Amino acid sequence: MPLLQDILILLGFSVVIVFVLQRLKLPSIIGFLLTGVVIGPYGLSLIKAVEQVEILSEVGVILLLFVIGMELSIKQLVSIKKTVFIGGFLQVGLTVGVAGLVYYFLGNSWNESVFVGFLFSLSSTAIVLKTLQDRQEISAPHARNALAILIFQDIIVVPMMLVTPMIAGESSNVVTDILLLLVKSAFVVVLTYISARYVVPRLMHAVAKTNSKELFLLVTITLCFAIAFLTAEIGLSLALGAFIAGLIISESEYSHQATSIILPFRELFTSFFFVSVGMLLDLGFFLSNIPIILLLVFIVLLLKSSVAAIAVAILKYPTKPAILTGLALFQVGEFAFILSKIGIRYHLLTPQTNQYFLSVSIVSMILTPFVIMFSETISDKVLGVKKRLGLKRELDSSGIEEMVEPNLENHLVIIGYGINGSNLAKAATASNIPFIVIETNPEIVKREKAKGLPIIFGDATNDHILETVHLSRARAAVIAISGNTDTQKIIKNIRAISDSLYLVVRTRYVKETSELLALGADEVIPEEFETSIQIFEHILHNFLVPEGDIVQLIHKVRADNYQLFKGELKGPKTYRTNELADFNIKSLRMRSDSNKFLGKPLRELDLRARYGINILAIKRKDKLLESVQPDEIIKQGDIIYIQGDQSKVEEFYKLIN
Repeated sequence: MPLLQDILILLGFSVVIVFVLQRLKLPSIIGFLLTGVVIGPYGLSLIKAVEQVEILSEVGVILLLFVIGMELSIKQLVSIKKTVFIGGFLQVGLTVGVAGLVYYFLGNSWNESVFVGFLFSLSSTAIVLKTLQDRQEISAPHARNALAILIFQDIIVVPMMLVTPMIAGESSNVVTDILLLLVKSAFVVVLTYISARYVVPRLMHAVAKTNSKELFLLVTITLCFAIAFLTAEIGLSLALGAFIAGLIISESEYSHQATSIILPFRELFTSFFFVSVGMLLDLGFFLSNIPIILLLVFIVLLLKSSVAAIAVAILKYPTKPAILTGLALFQVGEFAFILSKIGIRYHLLTPQTNQYFLSVSIVSMILTPFVIMFSETISDKVLGVKKRLGLKRELDSSGIEEMVEPNLENHLVIIGYGINGSNLAKAATASNIPFIVIETNPEIVKREKAKGLPIIFGDATNDHILETVHLSRARAAVIAISGNTDTQKIIKNIRAISDSLYLVVRTRYVKETSELLALGADEVIPEEFETSIQIFEHILHNFLVPEGDIVQLIHKVRADNYQLFKGELKGPKTYRTNELADFNIKSLRMRSDSNKFLGKPLRELDLRARYGINILAIKRKDKLLESVQPDEIIKQGDIIYIQGDQSKVEEFYKLIN
C-alpha cells in the first residue's frame, strides 16, 4: 500500500510543520509548501507515489475553484465592480506587460514572455486574506482593495488557461479557434444561466427537503464534478467547470450550506496541492542559485508592489492605502502553479525557468506574512523619503470636488464611514447636529456625496485633511476606523491641532484602550467588551435585576476601563444570589391548533394547581392583556407570559406544542 503509506507520511509531516507555524501565527499554506520541500524527491525522498499525490492535488484544485465560485456572489461583485474590474485589470495588465517586456529583452520569444507575465501577475488569495484576517485588517481600505484585485485575478486565471494553447502556437487557425472558444463560452454562459435560474435551485430544494446531510453532500459534489467533466469534454478546463459549478450554486439559497460541507474536503485536498508544489522544488538548484533567486524575489517585490500601488492610485485612493495594497499583493500565488503546469505542457516554460519560477514563488509566499507585518513601517519610510526629497506634497483631498463649508464650526468630525461611522452620521442627522465625514474609499464618498451627505475623500493621518474640515473649530470628533496604527497617528494629529476637542475612539480590543487614552483620547470604546456589556445587560434584565442597579453596574464597568472583564473570576461584591428574584418568567406562543388548553376558560384549566404555573399576561395580536381574568380564553397564536419553576415551564411547553 505505497499510496496509503505516502499519505500517512505527508499528513504526519504536515501536522508537525503546520503546528509549529501556527504557534508562530503563520499561514498553514507555508507549512504545506515546506512539507513538500522536506519530503519530496529533492528533499528526504520519502514519497514514492508522486503521480498519485498529484492526482489528489488536482482534486484539490477543482474543489478550490468550486468554493471560490460559491463564495463569489454576483451581487458582491457588482458592489465593488470598479475596484474589481478596473483596478484588477490595471494590476494584471500592467504586470503582464512589464514582466513580459523584461523577459522578452532577456532574449526570449514573445509567447514565452506573455506567459511568464501571466504567471507573475497572479497573487495568493489564500495567504493574503488569511494574513489580513489574523491581523484584524480585513475591513481596512488596503484590505478591501487587495480583496477586489484578488477576485479579478481568480476570474482572469480561467481565460489565461484557455488562451495559453493559442499563445503556444498549438492552433493552426487562430481565428477559427477564437470563434470556437467564443461559441463554447457562450454555451457555458447559457448553461450557467439556465442551471442557476431554473434547474439547480429546484434540485437543491428537493434534496434539502429530505433532511439528509449525506444526500446533500453527494449532490453538491456530483454537481461540481459533473460540470467540471462537461467543460473538459467540450475542450475547456476542469478548473473552469468547477468554478462555473460554484457560481451556479452561489445563486441558490443553499450556497452557504454547500460551502460549509465542502470546506473540510477542500482544506484536505488543497493541502495535497500545496505539498505537491513544494515537492517540485529542486533543493540542489535552489541552494546553488540562492543569490540569483533572492535578487529575483526582490525585483518581483518591487515590480508587483509598484504596479498594484499604481493601479489603486489611478482609482484615486490615497498614497498610503495604495502602497499597503501593493505590498500585500507582491507574491506569486497558488493559481500561478496551476497555470505553470499548462505552460510546461505546451513548452512555454523550460525546466530551468520553471525551477526559478518555483523558487521565487515559494520564497515570496513564505515572506508574505512578514512583508504585510512590516508594511506600515515600509509605507511610512516611502512617504518620508518622498517628503524629504521635496516632491510636491500629495494632498489626499484630491478627490474633494467641493470645498467644505467655510463657516463650519461647533460641529462633529466623523473619521471613517463604516458601520459605526454611518450609524453615527444618521444619529447626528436625526439630532440636527452639524457634522462632516472623512473617508478613504472613493466609491463610498461618491455615493454618499450624491445623497447630500457632508463627506470628503481623504486620509485623516494627513494633518492637511484635518485642517480642511476645520478641526480647530470642531466640538467633538470620533475615530471609527479599524487600523490601530492609523488610529494612533490620527489622535496625535488631532491633539497637535486641538487640546480641548472631545475625542471618542472606537477600537477592536480592550488591550488597546490604555495606549489610546494616553495618546489623548477622551473615551475609548472597545467593540470586544461593549458586546459583552450588551449581552450582560440582557441577562441581568432576564434575572429581573432592578434597572437602576444595572445602569450603575454598567457605568462602573466602563469607568474602571473594563477591569471587571480583564481580571480573574471572583465572587461578586455588589450583587449576591439571594438578592436576585427567585422566580422564573417566560413567554410562550400557542402555536398548536389542537392542544387541550385552547378554547377553555382559565378557571377550568386550573394551571396553578395542575401544572405549577401562573399566567401573568396574554398578548393577542397587537394587544396586551395585562389583567388576566378567570374567564379569559386562550386562543391559537396567543403569546402567554407565565411564571413558574424552570422544570414546570419546560413540562408545560411540551404540552402546548
